[in-house]
Amino acid sequence: MEKKMRFGIKSKIIIGYLIVIVCLFIAFIVLNSQISSLQTERNFIIDHDIEVHDLTNRIEKHLLDMETGQRGYIITGEASYLEPYNSAASGWEKDYNALYQLLNNNPNQQEKLEKIKGSIQDWIEAAGEPTIALKKENNTKELQQFFEKDPGRQYMDDIRSQFTSFRNVEKKLTETRATELDEKNQKIKIGLYGLLLFVTLISLAIAIVLSNSIVNTIKEVTQTIKRITASKGELKGRIKVRSNDEIKDLGIATNALLENIEERNWLQTNIAHAVTMYQGIASVDKLAEKFLFTVSEMTGASFGAFYVREENDKGDLFVKQAAFADRKGDAGRESFLIGEGLIGQAALEKRTLVINDVPDTYQLIASGLGDVKPKSIFIVPVLFEDEVIAVIELASLHEFTVLEQELISQVIETFGLTINGVIRRMEIARLLKESQAMTEELQAQSEELQTQSEELQMQSEELRMINEQLEERTKDAEEKSFELEAAKEDLEEKAHQLELNSQYKSEFLANMSHELRTPLNSILILSEMLEENAAKTLSEDEEEYARIIHSSGKDLLALINDILDLSKVESGKLDVLLAEMNMSELPDQIERNFSHVAEQKKVQLKINKAQDVPDIIHTDEKRFQQIVKNLLSNAFKFTESGSVTVSIQRVADHRLTTVMRTVDTDCWLEIAVADTGIGIPKEKHQLIFEAFQQADGATVRKYGGTGLGLSICSEFAKLLGGWISLSSEVGKGSTFTLYLPSLSNGLVDYEKVNFAYEEVAVSVEEAKPEAEITEIDHPVQPVEPSLQDDENVFQDKRVLIVDDDQRNIFALKTALAKQGMTIMTAHNGIECLEMMKNSEPFDLILMDIMMPQMDGYEAMQKIRGELKLVDLPIIALTAKAMKNDREKCLEAGASDYISKPLDLNQLFSVMRVWLVN
Repeated sequence: MEKKMRFGIKSKIIIGYLIVIVCLFIAFIVLNSQISSLQTERNFIIDHDIEVHDLTNRIEKHLLDMETGQRGYIITGEASYLEPYNSAASGWEKDYNALYQLLNNNPNQQEKLEKIKGSIQDWIEAAGEPTIALKKENNTKELQQFFEKDPGRQYMDDIRSQFTSFRNVEKKLTETRATELDEKNQKIKIGLYGLLLFVTLISLAIAIVLSNSIVNTIKEVTQTIKRITASKGELKGRIKVRSNDEIKDLGIATNALLENIEERNWLQTNIAHAVTMYQGIASVDKLAEKFLFTVSEMTGASFGAFYVREENDKGDLFVKQAAFADRKGDAGRESFLIGEGLIGQAALEKRTLVINDVPDTYQLIASGLGDVKPKSIFIVPVLFEDEVIAVIELASLHEFTVLEQELISQVIETFGLTINGVIRRMEIARLLKESQAMTEELQAQSEELQTQSEELQMQSEELRMINEQLEERTKDAEEKSFELEAAKEDLEEKAHQLELNSQYKSEFLANMSHELRTPLNSILILSEMLEENAAKTLSEDEEEYARIIHSSGKDLLALINDILDLSKVESGKLDVLLAEMNMSELPDQIERNFSHVAEQKKVQLKINKAQDVPDIIHTDEKRFQQIVKNLLSNAFKFTESGSVTVSIQRVADHRLTTVMRTVDTDCWLEIAVADTGIGIPKEKHQLIFEAFQQADGATVRKYGGTGLGLSICSEFAKLLGGWISLSSEVGKGSTFTLYLPSLSNGLVDYEKVNFAYEEVAVSVEEAKPEAEITEIDHPVQPVEPSLQDDENVFQDKRVLIVDDDQRNIFALKTALAKQGMTIMTAHNGIECLEMMKNSEPFDLILMDIMMPQMDGYEAMQKIRGELKLVDLPIIALTAKAMKNDREKCLEAGASDYISKPLDLNQLFSVMRVWLVN
């Protein structure tokens, strides 16, 4: 049935006022519309007609100005008289167009305007322009002939008569519009009085209807309440109200109050009956049966089961004690554990469950004619001291009402105490029987204990003997403990010796590097100068010899650097600088560095980068680039034909191994370098990653190399948290794959991550020392100043070279002298200080570090401190590749730092910066 729309007293009154307001509003709109129409017509008369007259007068004025200017020019010949003529000639057409557009609703007037326009143009063509032209030509004779006839006067007379006729028509139109405006004003007055009468009648009608509606409804409610009062306590009667307003709400509220009172009476009566029915019952099963019968009768339930908690080895078990409408004992399961099924979950959560959407597989309710599916299930846990001691489940052919649910809930509140009392009484009776049986058993057990006492005496003797044996074994264990402690101290002493050996090895390599780099510095500088052959004194063969010497020196320098890197990795002193690296630029970098190698060897270079590779990763870019360059250099070295392919991709989640998942990283990258070269035998796969090892002797003889590249790559990969795997087949090529994590949260702790052999192809040593996150051996890369190409900043500059090696002094002095500099030399720090005190000021100092008597550190400190030369540029030169050399030089007072062997371009660039600044 369609719901009746609510229409309250307040709404009725508001709607009545709204109707009156709407009527007034409509009247106002109509009146305003009429007034607006009158205003529009009035404005049209004022604006339109005045504008028409104004434009007409302006056109006549322009025409008069043209005639006056024409005559003045013809009489005087002064060009100034042509200015009003020309101005009016351009202005009258503009005013004419505006007037013509203004009269677009009056074709007759527009037609007259067109005739006026034609007359004006005829005057200009016949009298205006020709006479001015004759005057300009100074043709007086023709001008006299023209004015004897004077055709222009006739044109002017016609134009004036046309304007007079035009204005007369406009005046008549204005009078007509004024008359129509007066008539409309009279009609509006009559309409206004009519609307006022109409609104008054509507308001009276609405007031009468609303008052009758409210008064009649109140009378009906009052009569109904009197009938209920006269019924002497009978609450069956109800108030009926036909209107849908506040009075109906009052009737509904009163009816709800009567129903609530009636339900409370029913609830209290049944609760009282339920509480009294289980008094005097001594067993749980009878109590359960009586409760189920009573509750089912009250609520109309058709099926039920009663479960009581019992304790066993599996925990709390709820066992069925009674059932209602049981069919051959199949009314529910016999028992359940807490949390098992809906009934077990209700016991676990200690809350009531009401299920109205019963599944088809639920237990059917049996009757004489068949089985019926229940419509509602009600599961109630019974609590005692906040513990569930029983659970009741009821099923009904109708949905349990809120009143029935409240009845059961209130009955259950005190029912837990009753169940517990019955259980306690039953437990006391059971314990009494058990105590009697136990008394008899204790008598028999006392005799057995006498026998066992004798046996215990014999066992105590045996235990004493065993205790003596244990004491002897304890003494032996203490002696072995002392032996283990001595072995531990011996191992610690050996570990200390190993640490010292590692330190001696690092010092030896550093000193050896210095001794090698010092002569190598002279070789590289002099060979580079010979190779340039600036004086053109060497033959082509001699230039080639110089190039070979320079190239060999660079190879030797690379070997020294590789040995130092490997030594630092093995000693745990190689520093790692984690920073953001742009992976999107990696393909371009590889292309720039190796495209010329590919072209030279006629090998195809392919670079594939997957779309899912992140643009930014966190790693040590310098070590990463060194790994990639070493792998690519090896690939090109051992590939005579075919291709070298670089594949960059992200390791998918499903491919992550257990080891990969233990590393704290954003993602794992896989960089594979595949070639079609000679390949590597499978038994040599692990060998090639060891220092100074290659696949076989033939490889060394044919391709050269030291066997350090892959060893360094493997160690660098470990420092960066990854590893390198190898897949190769002899004659078909090799694929080296670098697995690397993005270390946004810091370096990997190798003591916690165990890289298994089956997960990586290359063995990784366990428990590598953790690298320090610092940066060393980074010479300052100065920015080239902006200078003109023809400007030589080195000319006539005084430079002091401080070095104890005559070969370095000779090489540097020769190279710098060619740039136009004045060179002075000192062999140690003391000699340097004496020269600076006794000679003219120097523009720049090149300071070696390792020198006898006074080294470079002390000399720089004295220059800055004692001599107060804080602005003098000092460039530190050293061949000792030790950790923190650069920082020590800068702290001692160096302006910049360059490691030997020197690159002349780098040296000149740094010197140019400091000399200019």
